[in-house]
Amino acid sequence: MPLKPVAQPGYDPADLTVGIVHFGVGNFHRSHQALYLDKLFTLGEALDWAICGVGVLPQDARMRDALRSQNMRYALVERHPDGQAHARNIASIIDFLLATEDAEAVLEKLADPAVRIVSLTITEGGYNIDEATGGFDLANPSVAADLRPGAVPATVFGLVVEGLRRRRDRGIPPFTVMSCDNLQGNGHVARGSFLAFASAKDADLAAWIDAEVAFPNSMVDRITPVTGPEERAFVAETYGVDDAWPVVAEDFTQWVLEDRFTAGRPPYENVGVQIVDDVVPYEKMKLRLLNASHQAIAYVGYLSGHRFAHEAATDPLIAAFVTRFMRDEAEPTLGRVPGVNLAVYEAGLIERFANPYVRDTLLRLATDGSDRIAKFVLPIIRDGIAAGSPMPLSAAIAASWAVFASGVDEQGAPIVVADRQSAIVADALDRASGDPAVLATDARLFADLAVEPAFIEAFARAYRAIRNDGAQQALAAIDAPLHRP
Repeated sequence: MPLKPVAQPGYDPADLTVGIVHFGVGNFHRSHQALYLDKLFTLGEALDWAICGVGVLPQDARMRDALRSQNMRYALVERHPDGQAHARNIASIIDFLLATEDAEAVLEKLADPAVRIVSLTITEGGYNIDEATGGFDLANPSVAADLRPGAVPATVFGLVVEGLRRRRDRGIPPFTVMSCDNLQGNGHVARGSFLAFASAKDADLAAWIDAEVAFPNSMVDRITPVTGPEERAFVAETYGVDDAWPVVAEDFTQWVLEDRFTAGRPPYENVGVQIVDDVVPYEKMKLRLLNASHQAIAYVGYLSGHRFAHEAATDPLIAAFVTRFMRDEAEPTLGRVPGVNLAVYEAGLIERFANPYVRDTLLRLATDGSDRIAKFVLPIIRDGIAAGSPMPLSAAIAASWAVFASGVDEQGAPIVVADRQSAIVADALDRASGDPAVLATDARLFADLAVEPAFIEAFARAYRAIRNDGAQQALAAIDAPLHRP
């Protein structure tokens, strides 16, 4: 079969200059924000807004080295549900710095007047929030190390705040800090975290940041799995491209961005970004429907024997469960979303999850589950209980995570649980000694819901059903009312 073509950049990367420093160069960033800039550059616009990636962990050297080995370019393949695939070569990232090797180079890049945006995809748990208190965790060892006098910054907080200090001291206008992570009010969360760090470091600098730096909210959406051997082989066999780290993503993409920037921005609206005054309705919709539904399929799917999202999404019991969760519990907590028919959006999510060509793993969706449950599912439960509903389906999602987090599947095989709070989760499970009602009262995991009787009861009931009867039988029991005449 003849090789398929790969669309090449419609611009010369040599004409680009850095305007954005991005922390967290992973597959999502490369399939999303970098793509929108690639499209702008192809139009001949915004050539002074190219990206310099920054890594803050030793393992980020792998991405740096992969990109540098191929002149900072990579293949992005969009897989459609009907099997069609379209590839393009992305060249909007033109540099990559590693703070673990040269923090000074990162700081000077942040202080460069040409850099006007610092963007972030550092994951939901990357903002260093203590779930029990809701505040910035100053006791985090890495943060505490950065706060010591004379310390060379190593965290994103230390680097960004020191970069802003240098700009202030040199009379350079500050950059915008643009979060692109899946958090409700991600700009507000980022603002709170960076100001908390700055306040602990230098109160005058914190006041300047508070007054001068914009932290716009945004909603980002594109299902982008990790790259493995199958994805590399597909790119090589289909396009004849030997890419060290290609990206394969679904064909859907969306970005809704608050128009609040300190020192200008690219004309994102020219390539389909929705520039709005208020992102809240869109981000709330996405977090409570897409991201929470990913949690709804991840744990019951894995416990049911599935390993990929499309397998779980086409399991009739799981599909019915997720559909009811979105319609009956998540949707009622949303207000009106301008221009969006929620019923159509929800049906579209099931279709997206069921795309067999994306091959998103349930383990990826379950990574850092304690953070994701806290950010995506617990807010729905809070709003529902406040409105008088016990939220049994949402509580079942939280319970399915807890069963999964025990690290053993229904056949007795070990589960590889990747969670940044694994020590806290393990301690909570140990303290509960198998009693889900006790587990539900652990404020480290469930915050204020740990003293809410309606949540504790619904969580314990669902946990026992999944643990004792298995995920499929538990779902059948939950789903039974849907099929009663």
